[in-house]
Amino acid sequence: MNALTPYAAFIMRMAVGGVFLRHGIMKFQNGIGATAGFLANHHIPFASIVAVVLITVETIGALCVLLGILTRVWAAAMAVVMVVAIIAVKLPAHQSFELEGLLLAGALTLVALGDGPLSIAVKFKQSRNG
Repeated sequence: MNALTPYAAFIMRMAVGGVFLRHGIMKFQNGIGATAGFLANHHIPFASIVAVVLITVETIGALCVLLGILTRVWAAAMAVVMVVAIIAVKLPAHQSFELEGLLLAGALTLVALGDGPLSIAVKFKQSRNG
């Protein structure tokens, strides 16, 4: 383990959380109806409910990941979102899925790494133990 290893989670949180947040804000601005319409066009059942879940994961979840709060939980949700995006949207349309694959790998990496030392969660853990 080298001296930079503890900061890997921080760098990955900024990258994955930042991309998800950007996409979540776009979906939020377009509205639940537009997002649900897109999902329905791709044969996703319960499109309105899934749209709310998707916007939540991509905004609130992304903010939590950026701050290092419940990173593993939100990253797992992000990984599920990317698997669904690849299987339900990209593959049927014969589209490339480099971004989705990279975000899936990043989310899975965060599931493994957790919050890391540069996170708000560390402050809470220190105050509980101290």
